[in-house]
Amino acid sequence: MDRVSLTDDLSFSRLVYGMWRLGDDTNTAPEHVRAKIAACLDQGITTMDQADIYGGYEAEEILGNALTKDLRNRIEIVTKCDIVAPVGRYAEARVKHYDTSRAHILSSVDHSLRLMRIEHIDLLLIHRPDPLMDAEETGAALDEVVNSGKVRAVGVSNFMPYDWELLQASMATKLCTNQIEMSLLAHQPFTDGQLAFLQRHKIPPMAWSPLGGGAIFTDSAHIALRDAMQRIADAQNVEPGAVAIAWLLAHPARILPVLGTNNLDRIARIGDAAKVHLDRETWFELYTHALGREVA
Repeated sequence: MDRVSLTDDLSFSRLVYGMWRLGDDTNTAPEHVRAKIAACLDQGITTMDQADIYGGYEAEEILGNALTKDLRNRIEIVTKCDIVAPVGRYAEARVKHYDTSRAHILSSVDHSLRLMRIEHIDLLLIHRPDPLMDAEETGAALDEVVNSGKVRAVGVSNFMPYDWELLQASMATKLCTNQIEMSLLAHQPFTDGQLAFLQRHKIPPMAWSPLGGGAIFTDSAHIALRDAMQRIADAQNVEPGAVAIAWLLAHPARILPVLGTNNLDRIARIGDAAKVHLDRETWFELYTHALGREVA
């Protein structure tokens, strides 16, 4: 499995295992979670993507219950903060909102460390842009958690370039990634400047929902796209989903797709995407079907 460097001393596996559905599984026993991680490691997938809010603020603890010292030493853990939803430990919140204050960031980091039973977070992301963000306060807090050793690197999620620049201007630490929605169905970042901005700054992006939340396989509007994916998949002896992920991997921005499933057989096949070859015309064939028209 290829790896991508985010900082001088932190690299991620090119494919990332997303744990947003970890709490949805009927089996959250530690040994079952360890089996999922082992299936990833067998393919060279070492990076695990979490967030404090996943599973109603329970997914981090499910992971922590499963981690052994050996497993922790073999993986990189990503987590996120700033979404406050009226569930779990924030059940008394009157309304879902964002909180990028210093107090909330520091408290969230400590809570994540405690729930996952780890000494440091490899990458902390601000989960959503906060309209009330005080960039100087937020930036200083992110610098603080890095300087404390509790967090190795920081980044953002769902930020537009102008959100990124506002926050980065108030920080000493370099933001090292932006996790944004990208897939054959959510292809706007390829043309609206989001990927171009990250490439200009040599920042590898992470892609959430790289299979379009499953709509790519179920929506009647995408029959032609599915047929093309199936034909390519059959020719290369993989599942169609691997073709959709390979479409992202083919882009020169060094995109890191984040894939989440609770099915052990599917987890064991995540790495197949790295085996798929797409030449330029095939890439554009898929893009054309995704657009529903030929390129201009």
